[in-house]
Amino acid sequence: MSAKLETLSQNLQKHFGDKLQSVKLALGELTIEVAPADYLAVMTSLRDEPDLGFAEIIDLCGVDYSTYGDGAWTGRRFAAVSHLLSISNNWRLRVRVFAEDDEFPSVDSVTCVWTSANWFEREAFDLFGIAFVGHVDLRRILTDYGFIGHPFRKDFPISGHVEMRYDPDQARVIYQPVTIEPRENTPRIVREDTYGDPAHG
Repeated sequence: MSAKLETLSQNLQKHFGDKLQSVKLALGELTIEVAPADYLAVMTSLRDEPDLGFAEIIDLCGVDYSTYGDGAWTGRRFAAVSHLLSISNNWRLRVRVFAEDDEFPSVDSVTCVWTSANWFEREAFDLFGIAFVGHVDLRRILTDYGFIGHPFRKDFPISGHVEMRYDPDQARVIYQPVTIEPRENTPRIVREDTYGDPAHG
């Protein structure tokens, strides 16, 4: 671990101690995991403490761990993962929080800490169904208002649940059950013996 990351790790331990469920080094960045009950307080301190100084949230996304590691995952299913940047200290941090309930996953919203988390949280809600408690405008952002389900969940069917089409008799767009038969396509590669040989064109 570099001296800079070691300093960051020590600062995190100093401020949060037992609130850190884990601290890991991966891909040149530290990843911390916190409990849902501590999430909002930790995120606020990450922004406000001068020796941490994470003034920017670069990204926030949802993750579905249901088949992680070829199905060997035994922990909670849904998590929100944030990427933070401290310009003043020139370091980055990844923060992960797992939702306590897999049936109705929810974690606190951090829009009161970084207003730019607004659309990130709406995207995680739309695609994964993670509710962000305290978000003032939590609604779909990428799928249609009539869309059923959350398409980035690993148990979501590839063809979806409904399809929409224009009905000329009703002169409007309507939703109906999916008419596409589910099938599995296996790519077939056919190559000639001379494929890639410049002498044969």
